[in-house]
Amino acid sequence: MKVVFNDKIKTNTLYYPLDNPWNDTKPHPLLISGLIRKILLAVLILAFNVSRSGLIAQQKSIHPNSNEAVHHKHDTTRAGQTDIRDIIREGLKLKGKPDSTRMKGEGPFFSVIPMVGYSLMSGLTGVLSASTSFYTSQDRNRYSNILFNAYYSQYNQFWTTINSNIFIEKRKLHLYGDWRYYNFPTNTFGLGSASTFADELKVQYYYIRFYQVLYREITENFFAGLGYNLDYHWNIRENPPSGPVYDQIMMLQDNNKSVSSGISFNMQFDTRKNSVNPLSGTLVSLQFRQNLAWLGSDRDWDSFILDIRKFVRLPASSGNVLAFWSYNNLTMAGEPPYFDLPSTGWDNYNNTGRGYVPGRYTGKNLLYGEMEYRMALTRNGLFGCVAFCNAETVFRKFTESGMKILPGAGMGLRIKVNKNSGANLAIDYGFGVDGSKGLFVNLGEVF
Repeated sequence: MKVVFNDKIKTNTLYYPLDNPWNDTKPHPLLISGLIRKILLAVLILAFNVSRSGLIAQQKSIHPNSNEAVHHKHDTTRAGQTDIRDIIREGLKLKGKPDSTRMKGEGPFFSVIPMVGYSLMSGLTGVLSASTSFYTSQDRNRYSNILFNAYYSQYNQFWTTINSNIFIEKRKLHLYGDWRYYNFPTNTFGLGSASTFADELKVQYYYIRFYQVLYREITENFFAGLGYNLDYHWNIRENPPSGPVYDQIMMLQDNNKSVSSGISFNMQFDTRKNSVNPLSGTLVSLQFRQNLAWLGSDRDWDSFILDIRKFVRLPASSGNVLAFWSYNNLTMAGEPPYFDLPSTGWDNYNNTGRGYVPGRYTGKNLLYGEMEYRMALTRNGLFGCVAFCNAETVFRKFTESGMKILPGAGMGLRIKVNKNSGANLAIDYGFGVDGSKGLFVNLGEVF
């Protein structure tokens, strides 16, 4: 989950006043009603009160025979660590329960964070972020995780995401899901890495994403599977309906909606024991997706995604981690609709390109790399920090000359939310070229 609280220096961009031009948009039947909006705000208030009462996390221990327990002395999920729940209990002087890391069980371990933020893109925004991690087998080989985020802004923008990684160890199955609903006016800047802020075009659309993959474990830590992937945009509008960027959209969009519906072939090698906050291990994920007209897609087109992540303890005897990430989204055949093209910040967790607003760069192909160093600030594990740098480029063809490399960098603070799952509240400040900068908030590590 990523929330951008300040997008860039140029305050005349990514700004929607209260009388923004999208207020006259006719609601789709799926559009959230005024009553549900009020309920959502009530849920935010309730969640805040829940967190104050010390119920942020219902936590249980890591089994002493688990692989993570090999480094139990240095793990961020060990007894003796401190998280937000402990601070709240101490502040309210609550008694009667032992340290939850001494309790037995497979979970679930809950983390709920209500937040209020501000961005030039969405104004005052309420955010409810909830994460649950749990084991699905008694040997506690690896965590399963479900992450839910809901956002509502003063400009009547609403979007929600659900990401799931569920391991059914007994059946050697892994279920991965990425479900989203958006009603969110935003900006696009056109194709290529040479676009500027002056190219921005306001756009409005509704969007549903449904990605679901079923993996089967072939050998230890190696999975293969099939998935169904749907991207559906409707009621697409541009303001103004003219200019170079508008022409690019019209070149790739047939009308005011688009459908990309396809089957994906997936392989994954994953030695991480905890995807929420990996201390070591490797992830290599490949996906080949075929969007097919007979499945409802507007046109046939193929894509390939390669996602590689590596985590190394540095120094080896510490809990500090040096992390590497390479994310590459390539169009192999055909022409995707404009809003289904690879774009900054539109990976599965909306986390590529810290330092840039989501959607800042769009192209037929995207190459991205990032490195981050994570270290503890306090011995009790409550606070930590990170430093990161990244680089990306977007382009139409591999033979294209003059591809521009777009760097980003920054630092961040980590606050322990759940010492069992290792979930942190991640607050990062990043900056890029041409004055891009921003504050990015996640529940869990960025990758």
